[in-house]
Amino acid sequence: MMKSESYLPTKLACYTGYFVQAIINNLAPLFFVIFQNEFGISYSQISWLIMINFATQICVDVLSVRIVPKLGYRASVVGSHILSTAGLVMLGILPRTMSNHFAGMVIPIVTYATGSGLIEVLISPIIEGLPLKNKSGEMSLLHSFYCWGQLAVVIFTTLAVRLSGSENWPFIAIVWAIIPFVNIFAFMKVPIIPLVGDDEEEMKISEMFRNRTFLLCALIMFCSGASEISMVQWASVFAEKSLGVSKLTGDLLGPALFALMMASMRVVYGFIGDRINADRALTLSAVGSAAAYLITTLAGAPMLSFIGCAFCGFSVAVMWPATLSLAASKLKYGGTAMFAMLAMFGDLGCSFGPWLAGQVSDAVKDVDGFFMDPLKFGLMIDVIFPATMFVALFVLRSGTKKKRKTE
Repeated sequence: MMKSESYLPTKLACYTGYFVQAIINNLAPLFFVIFQNEFGISYSQISWLIMINFATQICVDVLSVRIVPKLGYRASVVGSHILSTAGLVMLGILPRTMSNHFAGMVIPIVTYATGSGLIEVLISPIIEGLPLKNKSGEMSLLHSFYCWGQLAVVIFTTLAVRLSGSENWPFIAIVWAIIPFVNIFAFMKVPIIPLVGDDEEEMKISEMFRNRTFLLCALIMFCSGASEISMVQWASVFAEKSLGVSKLTGDLLGPALFALMMASMRVVYGFIGDRINADRALTLSAVGSAAAYLITTLAGAPMLSFIGCAFCGFSVAVMWPATLSLAASKLKYGGTAMFAMLAMFGDLGCSFGPWLAGQVSDAVKDVDGFFMDPLKFGLMIDVIFPATMFVALFVLRSGTKKKRKTE
């Protein structure tokens, strides 16, 4: 077996892959207010754009169970970066060139979301398959690059819009396409090890859906995606529309601070993850995330809302990687199919959580004398997701204890 140091190029390519996914999931939301002003799209249409992004990724999660084994890891991950590059380029071209502006946004979103879905399915098992110590920590460190990517996208895009003018947003989207384009060539060469050996058989999807542990992990992943993405997808619009601050201030104190806190926590967990019980870490994350949603939406001062948003980034940081590691430790032969199904449930949460916030906001905004800012109320409703995660973790923990007693 090759020494772990020889897999550094693989790790770096994987880190960049998650950076690419951060670009895909966080770039368009920074343009939502610009889209509203230039094309006249509504909150409801914004929520549909978010849902289409993650719904596409969900479809890819499901289809990848069939596609990846046939194409192989290398061809699939290279293809994911080609699609990501193409989608970002089209985002900078189609909305203005098509007469139906909304359709001009949907086409590039579907394209780069297909690439993002493949990245989500492939990158985590590629890291899990490497001969590395502290797998839980390595997984968290990997996912921290999503946060660093998110932070970079928010800061550089916001500054670029401020310096060059909002009318030049298409060029900003095209410039971001350079990163996935370069990573295409990295994945053409780096060593990749299959997660499950040729002499071992992965769990079938039908087996997974009959497995109580997998179903609970799937529910936890759903809540993880909803808890994380609901806040960050709406943070920019929330800061401008509900808190009344400028775009620069809102983006830096909202999604940027969220990403910084999330990235920092994932790096810390990356080094100490093997010394912390994943179940306990996830339980604390659920409690902290619920508190963060309530602080953000119920605080009377904008600064307190920004603190709540940042604390949410800190709280949700370990949810996704810790759940993947927890599932991998409990379901040894889950393989690529397990990661694909968990990614599917995570993406379901990523699409449903922000969509719910947008739909609720639109539903109450025309109610005369409604007691609360519509977007604040819509975002507050999403506290149900960390609360549900807390319950699911309790059930999973109780089932594990009963199993130990019967053994």
